[in-house]
Amino acid sequence: MSTSVRRTVAVISGLILFVAGAATNAALRQHASSAERAPVQLPAFDRAVFLSHVNDPARTPLFPGDPAFSIHTVFTVPNDGFYLELVREGAHTGTHYSAPCHFHHGALCMDDLSPSDLVLPAVVVDVREEVAEDPDHVVRVADLRAWEDEFGQMPAGAAVLLLTGCSDFWARGDRNGEPNYFNCGTGRSGVHQPGFSRNAVRWLIRTGVLTETGALGTDTFGPDPSSDAAFLPTWLTLRKHRLTIENLTNLEALPPTGAWVVLGSPRNANGSGAPGTVFGLIPSG
Repeated sequence: MSTSVRRTVAVISGLILFVAGAATNAALRQHASSAERAPVQLPAFDRAVFLSHVNDPARTPLFPGDPAFSIHTVFTVPNDGFYLELVREGAHTGTHYSAPCHFHHGALCMDDLSPSDLVLPAVVVDVREEVAEDPDHVVRVADLRAWEDEFGQMPAGAAVLLLTGCSDFWARGDRNGEPNYFNCGTGRSGVHQPGFSRNAVRWLIRTGVLTETGALGTDTFGPDPSSDAAFLPTWLTLRKHRLTIENLTNLEALPPTGAWVVLGSPRNANGSGAPGTVFGLIPSG
């Protein structure tokens, strides 16, 4: 092939890629852009709920490969005048959130975060019916657009929380046995987990739902579906000043929109994440 022909092919290919990219970008921006999304103010609330599991080594399923979790009593009131335990666990054990440095070198860690990063308006996307049919269900852009058509615009800087129903199987059975948390109650072999598609996360970022703040959360081991072995939804979310929240529970107590979440965890120096208590604040009325 001559040099001139190669150049012609390269130019045509470049134009095709440009047009395809522009079309995809336009489609992803079809709903509100980041400039159109307004921040929301904290409302009055009349109820607080726990969105985190109790941190109990006897019941907490561990992500495959994570270090063992144990709590040992070191001092007791009868013997020592006070009660104290020694807790040994990985930073991403049980209900926890992850800072950007969990997946990105040189990014923000736990001690770099501000209080405003940890108090976020909540958006709850209920996919329990879909997950009951398919434990590997993937939430796509069309699903998020349908949510907005029904409930209104997602606020900027939101915690987008996926209610899958998998938390009902917390600590039941073992990984290779009966229905359990690893297979979302199906009894199937291997890990089966619903999650967000890569394009759904890109849409949340491009339309300004996930801005310099915000989070993806779920009542599973993480926002990545089991079909995405590269964990790209988590990678995309943590690429900037955003968080993931994992192993949540009781999300059905929150309305689809209007509630807030508060993330409480130790802010360890250079910490990539930490187990903690997550609160849901439900507005009055």
